[in-house]
Amino acid sequence: MIRVCIAGITGWTGRPIAEAVEGAGDLELVSGVSRSDPAHFSTVAEALEQVPTDVLVDYTSAGAVRENVHAALDRGVGVVVGSSGLSADDYEEIDSRARAENVAVIAAGNFSLTAALLLRAAVEAARYLDAWEVIDYASAGKPDAPSGTSRELAERLGEVRRPALRVEVGDIEGHPEARGADIAGTQVHSLRLPSFVVSSEVVFAADGERLSFRHDAGQTPTPYVAGTLIAIRAVPGRIGLTRGLDQLL
Repeated sequence: MIRVCIAGITGWTGRPIAEAVEGAGDLELVSGVSRSDPAHFSTVAEALEQVPTDVLVDYTSAGAVRENVHAALDRGVGVVVGSSGLSADDYEEIDSRARAENVAVIAAGNFSLTAALLLRAAVEAARYLDAWEVIDYASAGKPDAPSGTSRELAERLGEVRRPALRVEVGDIEGHPEARGADIAGTQVHSLRLPSFVVSSEVVFAADGERLSFRHDAGQTPTPYVAGTLIAIRAVPGRIGLTRGLDQLL
């Protein structure tokens, strides 16, 4: 039985994840963390100190996730990270700490199966096409940019190679910032508009042709439940950081 604590247990994604854990025969929901609900612990550190836990699942916010992950690692607890906001440097530090503690951290910008397939397809395309950019869509109120999904996509593409640019960003006339942010060598353009949840699109191009892959998240958290449970179950068998649900499929 894997004992699970969920940070963000009353949130949009955390609540259905908690219900799914409670309904699974091999998982046990032992605690939850919520800053707004006194029925749960107010901090991850408090929850993990008071209740024996095997895996912390974090669906909180960009501002809280780093502290929560390190609170778990301090106590030798594995982590599933579903929150955005961690940088490549953060993940490097997390991997080192997880290995030192002999525990696993599994992180994904998006735990849906279709988002994992987008990532896998994009990485394969980058081996054959040398020019691409990423467009990141999210709701007008999302405070961080790019989304975790688009950041992970750009960083995984960067592991293949850097895309070719006909004009380097530093040589742009006018407003170079209009070319987007450089994330692991990929130009990423973040749109924040009403009616979007989270969408990520990568556009590949060669002379005379283009290839686009796009993932659009719907209005419910249902797609993220199954992938999160896969990640929880994978934590006890791993050490160090694993990035991307596609690595577990």
